[in-house]
Amino acid sequence: MSDAGADPVRAAVPGDMDGLRADRVVASVFGLSRAVAREIVDAGGVTVAGEAVAAKDKLAAGTRLEAILPEAEGPLQPLDAPLTVRYESEEVLVVDKPAGLVVHPGAGHRNDTLASILIHHFPSLGELGEEYRWGLVHRLDRDTSGLLMVGKTAAAHADLQRQLKERTIERIYLALVQAQVEPATGTVEAPIGRDPDHPTRMALRQNGRFARTHYRRIAFWEELSLLEVKLDTGRTHQIRVHLSSIGAPLAGDKTYGSRRAGRIAIDRVWLHAGGLTFRDPADGEEHTVTAALPPKLVESLRSLGEPDDGPAADAGWLGDL
Repeated sequence: MSDAGADPVRAAVPGDMDGLRADRVVASVFGLSRAVAREIVDAGGVTVAGEAVAAKDKLAAGTRLEAILPEAEGPLQPLDAPLTVRYESEEVLVVDKPAGLVVHPGAGHRNDTLASILIHHFPSLGELGEEYRWGLVHRLDRDTSGLLMVGKTAAAHADLQRQLKERTIERIYLALVQAQVEPATGTVEAPIGRDPDHPTRMALRQNGRFARTHYRRIAFWEELSLLEVKLDTGRTHQIRVHLSSIGAPLAGDKTYGSRRAGRIAIDRVWLHAGGLTFRDPADGEEHTVTAALPPKLVESLRSLGEPDDGPAADAGWLGDL
């Protein structure tokens, strides 16, 4: 790891990381692995007001950090892999991400992400660079499948991000949860921030960021419910944290749910981003894009048999169940 001639980078400690250890904060805010962050801190490469911090130092929210980071790994490289496009215009792409694929480069992942696949199929996205996240407007967790918006130009990227901020984009998910959810419809409104005891996890936090999730039960079986979920905000792990907080963790979610398989055995989080409605800056019109459930999730529902209440095919974009 060479830092010869490297310019320092600066960042403030986020509010939801108040009081965490310096090495954890550095890893998160600069997108590093914990091991690399610890190495940089131990070498005196992170300072506050000119003074080097120690890995175990607790940092207050708003503290200004200055760090010398490892040299950049060079431009993102394209990856020749399949890409499913559900919608395309002059300004916008909507792609269907499979489960297991990381969206953006980060700790442990550089040229094996959706961003690399995108610049292989659409080389002009590479020119947008990291500043515009190679066109990607939002993200999904690695184990979540479904729809993601991509701005093909800097202007389109900014327009779609503005729509997200103004909450005019409708995002619909399907979630199978390990509970018989009652009542059949509801809203969870609770702030989300980093878990101070487990910094790779999120939690309900009084000083966290505003988050609101709506749900509607489509079907249920014994100990399981299929929900349609709509987001007003897009916080990290929002659906997983909010549904777990009401006693309805996602099937397959070992981070926020049970490690027991229960009635359904699945090797991924049972969450699919199936619907997007947005205004395309190319024509100013509102468009709705849908993505059917991937085969593995379809089969998991079929394995449960007929629901006690349903039917499971209530939403048109679920595919042939």
